[in-house]
Amino acid sequence: MTQPIFDTRQVRRAFARAASGYAQASAVQQEIESRLLESLEHYLVRHNEAKPQLLVDLACGPARAAHAMRERWPKARILALDAALPMLHAAHANTRGQWLRHREIPRIAADLRALPLADGIVDLLFCNLALQWVEDLPAAFAEFRRVMRPGGLLLVSTFGSETLAELREAFASVDDYPHVSPFTSIAAFGDALINAGFREPVLDRDVFIEHKPDFSAVLHSLKAMGATNALHTRRSTLSGRQRFTAAAAAHPRTPEGHLPMRWEAIYAQAWAPQAGTPIRDAHGEIAHIPVSRIPIRRKNSR
Repeated sequence: MTQPIFDTRQVRRAFARAASGYAQASAVQQEIESRLLESLEHYLVRHNEAKPQLLVDLACGPARAAHAMRERWPKARILALDAALPMLHAAHANTRGQWLRHREIPRIAADLRALPLADGIVDLLFCNLALQWVEDLPAAFAEFRRVMRPGGLLLVSTFGSETLAELREAFASVDDYPHVSPFTSIAAFGDALINAGFREPVLDRDVFIEHKPDFSAVLHSLKAMGATNALHTRRSTLSGRQRFTAAAAAHPRTPEGHLPMRWEAIYAQAWAPQAGTPIRDAHGEIAHIPVSRIPIRRKNSR
């Protein structure tokens, strides 16, 4: 059996550790989320002002999107889902004042590849910056399709292949181990949506560049937002000071001496197809997603 690319338990642990400070550490992620939220109005336009009944903020983090949807549709059912339980606790703590104005938004611990939701019930599924941690996009999109109503709106974002390019090159100059996750291209992301049967996909991209004073600040900011190395093929031992020093020296700098951190954001909106629309593989042939490609979370597992 082929080894998965990501260690999913390491992903959950990293975001769990980052939960308490994530809202303060994730300025770029929040900007991407805000831009994705601008597409909510497309649901009303498409459905002649009809209001969605069930909305899901998937991989919700501090649940900012869930509360933005609550402001727009105060009577709708809204669920906030995240794989890291401490993120759900932080979502409650960071938005405690919201409960005074609206009924509480249920928070559910869930893997986005195996959603604890019935078939065909979600009108609007919002997923900001989580799919870069999923190596099997067809299986993930098949699961999204399963829970969405025909004609429901999918709003997703992910990081593209230019993300952290400078950091990847810096580490590649000092050893052969992967230190930065692989990221998809916008073309491959769009193809996966189409092959999953989603209709009328619209994709866009942005590139954001942050500047950090030194290499330690780059690594610290990644840790603070939960974006640590979760690859199965990562080094099993700590990288020594000599390697970090060499990587720091190899990292490109601006004329002012700052280290750029590049983020390529890919945004997509698409509409859930009618039941029975086939899923296709990368060659356009009708494909079936086997149960073995959908993880099952067992009780009392660690």
